[in-house]
Amino acid sequence: MAIESVFLNPATAPVSPARNLAPSPETQRTEQSFASFLKDAINKVNELQVQSDQMTEKLALGQDVELHQVMIAAEKASIALQATLEIRNKVIEAYQEIMRMQI
Repeated sequence: MAIESVFLNPATAPVSPARNLAPSPETQRTEQSFASFLKDAINKVNELQVQSDQMTEKLALGQDVELHQVMIAAEKASIALQATLEIRNKVIEAYQEIMRMQI
């Protein structure tokens, strides 16, 4: 019967020393704040809404635009707005949960 070392099991192996966890310069340059990310997302939703409105107006005026393109643009705008509203609801729920916490 062979006796095996306890350190062969990865779960019981010694912990290696911690590495330097400072963010690299590349990470710092590409990282954006939550506020700027949120602002960009809201601007994108607004662009989709405006594009949908413009295509709908062109269709109503009888200009050369395909009905399926108008419907796709309208659905994209609708889905983006619904997702934005759900994110807003989750943020409000999280804020309310934090405010209910007792110190």
